[in-house]
Amino acid sequence: MTVSLSTTQILAGAGVLVLLFTVWRASARKARAAADAARASARVVSLAGRVLFTGAAFVGVQWLVITHPGSPLLLLVVLAVPDLIAAHVLTRALTVTTMDTGTTRRRGGGRR
Repeated sequence: MTVSLSTTQILAGAGVLVLLFTVWRASARKARAAADAARASARVVSLAGRVLFTGAAFVGVQWLVITHPGSPLLLLVVLAVPDLIAAHVLTRALTVTTMDTGTTRRRGGGRR
């Protein structure tokens, strides 16, 4: 049994294969982008939950110390610790660091 295909039929078949491959790649990219977006939003929700819990814990401890006065040193510590933590976080977040790697690149791009 011999199959006789014209040039037009071969080109049409190759075009269909290229089209199927392109659609498959596009759907894989779209699925990867959706998964990345879902991971990013889960990270934001998780971070927001941790921030709210920690803030509530700080407020609760501060409220207890302020409503039951005793030691002025304890009051100072309870009010200062959250400020120090916030200052540290903001300083790290707003500090810009750069790495100058333009002149020391190796050929091939990998580590050796």
